[in-house]
Amino acid sequence: MNSNPRQITLLKVVQELGSVSVDQLADKLGVTLQTVRRDVQRMAETGQLTRFHGGVRVPSSTTENMGHQQRVNLNADAKTRIARSVAAAVPNDCSLILNIGTTTEAIARALLQHKGLRVITNNLNVAATLSANPHSEVIVVGGVVRGRDQGIVGEAAVDFIRQFKVDIALIGISGIESDGSLRDYDYREVKVSQTILTHAREVWLAADHSKFNRPAMVEVGNLNNIDHLFTDAPPPEPFAALLAEAQVQLHIAD
Repeated sequence: MNSNPRQITLLKVVQELGSVSVDQLADKLGVTLQTVRRDVQRMAETGQLTRFHGGVRVPSSTTENMGHQQRVNLNADAKTRIARSVAAAVPNDCSLILNIGTTTEAIARALLQHKGLRVITNNLNVAATLSANPHSEVIVVGGVVRGRDQGIVGEAAVDFIRQFKVDIALIGISGIESDGSLRDYDYREVKVSQTILTHAREVWLAADHSKFNRPAMVEVGNLNNIDHLFTDAPPPEPFAALLAEAQVQLHIAD
């Protein structure tokens, strides 16, 4: 495809942000929604972009996630709103596990005013944030530190988490596929996440709209493993039916 200058700029915006809505693209490029939709359609057909409900993202790899800073920037406003919604539902004086992910890092920031929390995490970014709260306690999982995002993975992490049973696991995920499977990229991280699912009385999943229909290689679990889903927009089909079947309580952040 011979891209025109506008389409080249559009592609650069999506590559910088990772994911962006059609409305945002129209605003950034100073063109109509119809023009953006036409460009997006053509670029999706040639594999330059991947479409999802209401927007586009860079083409997904099933084997490798985006870089940490790119994920921090990706739908940052949505993650902040989700994090506030989660924090509003978390009571004081309870035990939590937070796993690896930029959404759980946003949740950690939103929990800074809570009191009496005991937080277990395999995410050093979460630990660094919540350690600033003098009214809560942070327990860091042992294991191998993954340098690219400060996540802790490996068998030692799995063994450490098996000691505990917490009130709530607050987890993020890389993708939720249309069969209801929860997916991620690093099998070592997945082993830790699977252990977290079985060592919590309730599991709360926080995932922005771009995670729906996003493929990844390794299966963490299924929507049946989740009690609450916090997101920023109504999920596309067929997820409403899947959530109802799995008896997952859906929370849409304001």
